[in-house]
Amino acid sequence: MKPYELEVLTALRRAKDMIDRDYAKPLDVPTMAAKAMMSPAHFSRQFKATYGQSPYAYMMTRRIERSMALLRSGMSVTDACMEVGCTSLGSFSTSFTQITGESPSGYRNREHTAVEAMPACIAKSVTRPKSTRVQRY
Repeated sequence: MKPYELEVLTALRRAKDMIDRDYAKPLDVPTMAAKAMMSPAHFSRQFKATYGQSPYAYMMTRRIERSMALLRSGMSVTDACMEVGCTSLGSFSTSFTQITGESPSGYRNREHTAVEAMPACIAKSVTRPKSTRVQRY
């Protein structure tokens, strides 16, 4: 791997870590790109090429992942939506359904006893959302 490629990966990882840490804050592509010291367009292309999803899709996946844990704990759909940084309940519900294949209220009302019995590190892996969206190229 060339030194330039390593620098790009390091910069992208810095932005990805910011998304993982600050997913509930209002983040936009220019802010993420600034963290990686790239232009927004170049950052978006590099991020998708490296991680397989756009920066926005990655952030929404993190938000949905966190909201799933909140919904399992009994939090209302509206409160979970606001807690993870979404401002529109409709957009949140649509994204949740697209990513998980199940509505937030349906997920909340379903039994989660198996997940509750697992160690947190295993539960996080098992419950990680997998997009049901068809990838377009």
